[in-house]
Amino acid sequence: MNETRRAVLDALADGPVSGPDLAERLGVSRAAVWKHVEALRDAGFEIGSERAGYVLDSIPEYGGLAVEYGCEAPFEIEYHDSVASTNARARDLATEGASDVVVLADEQTGGRGRLDRAWSSPSGGVWLSAVCRPALPPARATLLTVAASAAACGAVREAGVDARIKWPNDLLVPDADYERGGRKLAGILTEMEGEAGRVSWVVVGIGLNANVAVDDLPADATSLLAERDGEPVSRRRLVQRLLERFDDLRDDPAAAREAWRAHAATLGRRVRVTLPSETIVGEAVDVTDVGALVVETGDERRVVTAGDCEHLRPA
Repeated sequence: MNETRRAVLDALADGPVSGPDLAERLGVSRAAVWKHVEALRDAGFEIGSERAGYVLDSIPEYGGLAVEYGCEAPFEIEYHDSVASTNARARDLATEGASDVVVLADEQTGGRGRLDRAWSSPSGGVWLSAVCRPALPPARATLLTVAASAAACGAVREAGVDARIKWPNDLLVPDADYERGGRKLAGILTEMEGEAGRVSWVVVGIGLNANVAVDDLPADATSLLAERDGEPVSRRRLVQRLLERFDDLRDDPAAAREAWRAHAATLGRRVRVTLPSETIVGEAVDVTDVGALVVETGDERRVVTAGDCEHLRPA
């Protein structure tokens, strides 16, 4: 959101304020003030006109400007009612030189997860991809996955749902009757491009089943709507808190790792990690500073950077 439009919103929130007074305060023309007000109305902000001037009556439930307004993180939001894939759009923006841009959508029509698996992304969820340009070598780019997992889990728990992180990239809601130990609430997909030992860009994609009915989800999934007994969550505030937490953690590996550990479902569990050439079974005992899983097999300690992880029942 450009600074003038943000200043207009701040003034309207403290209003009523007249067009001439607002123009003088911001150093712009009255016509420019009118254009900003109309653009905000088009974006869903309800702006009343009283004798004393304009006043902000309400903020839309969702949308790019709505999320940007009041968000204490330096991201520009590109919002879509529907898009094939937020990650694909974010990759395009990254190759064009964008940074600190979040592609946000109400629904995805072609969402994909790890290993190119289909990802159900109906209307009402939180589907977003952040374009970042961290000062990191490629081997440490997975730090952003750790930060994003911890940020998403923290935001969900703040919304009143007891989520846990399953390595490497899922959020689960514990369910003792479910074979995997929980139902999937969210997933994270990180993609990057780098050269000569440095990262050019990283796209961190987060898919979170927010206000989605369980009937619209796969059988092994859940949503915030279901976990909150049918009470919708404020997606605007949820995304703001997620982005604010992510911004706090993305440049602080130690804090990201500790936040990940604090919400981990995998640590202390017996796991099976399937790799292309072997399968490792043992106890997950730690996560490294770049997000690799440390597994104690009984014969050796293995550090796994990528793989499919399954939670097992105690031996």
